[in-house]
Amino acid sequence: MKKVTFLITLALLFSLTLSFGVMNLYMATGGTSGTYYPFGGAVAQVIGQRYPEVRIRVQSTGASAANIRLIAEKEVDIALVQNDVMHYAYTGTVLFKAGKITNFYTLATVYTEVCQVITRADSGINTIADLKGKRVSVGDAGSGVEANTIQILEAYGMTFKDINVQNLSFAESASALKDRKIDAFFVTAGIPTTAIVELASTNAVKVLPVDVEKASTLINNFPFYVNFIIPANTYKNQTEPVNTVAVKATFIVRADLPLDTVYNITKAIFEGQAEIAEAHAKGKEFNLQEAVKGVSVPFHPGAEKYFREVGAIQ
Repeated sequence: MKKVTFLITLALLFSLTLSFGVMNLYMATGGTSGTYYPFGGAVAQVIGQRYPEVRIRVQSTGASAANIRLIAEKEVDIALVQNDVMHYAYTGTVLFKAGKITNFYTLATVYTEVCQVITRADSGINTIADLKGKRVSVGDAGSGVEANTIQILEAYGMTFKDINVQNLSFAESASALKDRKIDAFFVTAGIPTTAIVELASTNAVKVLPVDVEKASTLINNFPFYVNFIIPANTYKNQTEPVNTVAVKATFIVRADLPLDTVYNITKAIFEGQAEIAEAHAKGKEFNLQEAVKGVSVPFHPGAEKYFREVGAIQ
């Protein structure tokens, strides 16, 4: 038994391995009810089809902040993260005040992640200001969602002291709202978000707006934010568009991955956009020009080589 445990541990620590000519890589994503996990699976499958020398194993994780730490510890090789969270890690701020993490590079931004605030339609809560004194899930402790929540509340003159904080995953938040154990929850994810879609299919929910004025404040204070309008009918019974802010979902990689490997992965992702879009709607958002925007962490030389070849980086 000890021998088996040792071998499993060894495999995790040295995930970059060659077996019968195949390179095994590990991709950190997010919870199974979010967007990262299924999207990462779609991307990994297309990379494998176009670049058979690489086998990517997708892992469900605690998302952005956890993924960066997994990269730092070399337990995974590729990860999906929010562009704001990777900025915190690289600069040693906000979620990473205990120490910066710099042994990773950007591969590409791939789609918009929308800050969403969900409550029950009958809750009597109509604005973010109404959350004062309420039971609110703010995402996993130390997550990007939690950081977004802190910043959005701050724009409304509030802190965690003004709410009853619950640290729940997307799926746990949806379940708790359904059971009336919480009054609202924050989610930062691609839309439509699975957990919200499933909740809205059986329970009347409301999406709270981030007012235009507050959104402008957030964008001025934190330049990784962009303004975003959630289209009407994104969720069941959501008949009006909802203003909010958003960040960018970004692939990062270990800094020590070979240039050719990262070049081929980047090429496979963008040349395989049609196949990825067939498997997951977020693939439709790929844009070569946008893929190099919104990041403050240097690109891996392999990714940069590809983007220069196609003219996305001059």
